[in-house]
Amino acid sequence: MTLEPPRDCRLCPRLAAFRDENAENYPDFYNGPVPSFGKSDARLLIVGLAPGLKGANRTGRPFTGDYAGDLLYKMLLKHGLATGRYEQRPDDGMKLTGCTITNAVRCVPPENKPLPYETKTCRRFLIAQIEAMQNLRAILTLGKVSHDSVCDTLGLKKSQYPFKHGAAYKVDDVTLVSSYHCSRYNTNTGVLTEAMFESVIKLAKKAALG
Repeated sequence: MTLEPPRDCRLCPRLAAFRDENAENYPDFYNGPVPSFGKSDARLLIVGLAPGLKGANRTGRPFTGDYAGDLLYKMLLKHGLATGRYEQRPDDGMKLTGCTITNAVRCVPPENKPLPYETKTCRRFLIAQIEAMQNLRAILTLGKVSHDSVCDTLGLKKSQYPFKHGAAYKVDDVTLVSSYHCSRYNTNTGVLTEAMFESVIKLAKKAALG
C-alpha cells in the first residue's frame, strides 16, 4: 500500500479542484497532498484533521504556518517530542523525536471541512502510515473527524470508543488518546485551553514512551 498520495492526487475531485484553484490564487504555495512529518520508527502518531489553507497547504509540512501548529509544536518541544526551533516554515531545522504527525485528510478542504467520502477515500494513506509504524504504541487524535477516522482504520466500533477530550483507550498494544483540535477557534472560545492540551500531550507521551 502506498504510504503517501501522489503529488497531484485526483482521488477526491472536489479537493483536487480546490487545489487547482489555490494554485492559481497562491502560486507560491505547496498546494498538494501534505506528506507525514516524522519517521516510521516513532512510537507516537499524531493525527490531525486536514491541512489549513495558509498553514500546511502553504508550507507542505503538517501544522506548519498557522496557529494550530504554534500550539502543537510548542508543546512537543516543551515535552521532548521535538528538537530545534519552530519557525513556521518547513526548513526551520526542527526535528521530531519519537513521534510522527499526519492528517486524516491530506489535502486542504474548502472551509476546512472535508466531506465524509473524502475522509474515507484518504483513509488508505492513514492505514498505510499506521501499518508502517511497527513500534507504534500510542495515537493522539486531534478532533472528532480524525478520531473517528482512526477508529475506522483500526476496525473499532465508534460507539465503544467515543470521542472525548482526554479519553484514553487501550487497543491491543496501542493506546488511543483523544483531544479537541488545537485550532485558534477552539482556544479562542475556551473549548480547549493550553493546559488542557498540554495534559493530553503528556498523556500520549506517557502511553507511547512510558
